[in-house]
Amino acid sequence: MNGNGKSILVVDDTRSMRKMVSAVLAGAGYEVSEAGDGAEALQLARARQFDLVVTDHNMPVMDGVTLVRELRQLPQYDAVALIVLSTEVDPVLKQKGREAGATGWMAKPFDPQRMLDIVGKFV
Repeated sequence: MNGNGKSILVVDDTRSMRKMVSAVLAGAGYEVSEAGDGAEALQLARARQFDLVVTDHNMPVMDGVTLVRELRQLPQYDAVALIVLSTEVDPVLKQKGREAGATGWMAKPFDPQRMLDIVGKFV
């Protein structure tokens, strides 16, 4: 398994969830960075280019859909896959996510193999 040195930003306000997602991705050979909320993630994303972003939706400071919208306004994130990983399965919220520019929506608790399959399609 190798992530070809691709970098992924994992955004979640729950440390244990960040660590779990990071462990799965790092185990597959991806380089992983973490952020605790959307504002922190946006700061990191402006500072460097990530190949993919996996973000929670319900977070303090800036939620996932807002983060997706903000990232889509940066030219370097025009073509980057942005995946929302959330306990929220409300179709209206998913639609808002799509309108904001989310590439996909995964439900928590996540299945590690499914996550790697989805990530593998985009990086």
